[in-house]
Amino acid sequence: MLFDTHIHTRHSDDSDMAIETAISRAAELGLGITITEHIDLAHPEPDVPLDVEQYFKDYTKYRSDKLLLGIEVGMRTECLEDNRHIINNYLFDFVLGSMHFVDNIEIYQEAFYRSRTKHDTYRRYFEAMLDCLKCYDFVDSLGHIDYISRYARYDDPELYYHEFSDWIDAILKTAAQKEKAMEINTRRLTSPEAAARLFPIYERFYELGGRMVTIGSDAHKPENIGSNLSLAQDMAEACKLRVVYFKQRKPEWGR
Repeated sequence: MLFDTHIHTRHSDDSDMAIETAISRAAELGLGITITEHIDLAHPEPDVPLDVEQYFKDYTKYRSDKLLLGIEVGMRTECLEDNRHIINNYLFDFVLGSMHFVDNIEIYQEAFYRSRTKHDTYRRYFEAMLDCLKCYDFVDSLGHIDYISRYARYDDPELYYHEFSDWIDAILKTAAQKEKAMEINTRRLTSPEAAARLFPIYERFYELGGRMVTIGSDAHKPENIGSNLSLAQDMAEACKLRVVYFKQRKPEWGR
């Protein structure tokens, strides 16, 4: 079964989707799903953190071969040990590691881009990502490498491999050496042109020894579950990468 491995529901502060709705939509599409609620520790603004205990209390009854319970960890070096403690103390199926903050600034905020060139900003983003990937040994997959392109305040926010190849190669090589998967996040994978921009990154991942990818829609609403997964599958196949999902922290092969 193919899994959409990046789904947010009501336990994430930016989604109000009921898990029953997510289950129904996935069944319509013939997909398995992994719930990956956000946890971003040390949030600089007033925020309600994920109550992991309540998350498992509410959702364990839904757990099955078609619905797995994961988490999306906001990686920050200063939160390493607190995040490690959470992951070690709960039975997650899947841990997705993502970059949402750099230098204590949330990446969607204008302040992260103010008075800096695209090159300088993206370099700092990749530098922080590499630092986290080196020490977050308990994540299973590195989430949305192109996350910054959603929010960057530049005329052309797109991520091009050739512009940042040294930094991207270091990240991909580290992921490959640690036998981590890379996520193909389908939220921005809306056309063959979008896929073509990202293709060199995943092609290079294979060249540097990477072998696994997870694919996820990053859905916060039911209509986005499963979106553009076929493009991600095609990309993975073209790059010789195996599409996997994680169950009990071990990779399983999708179809």
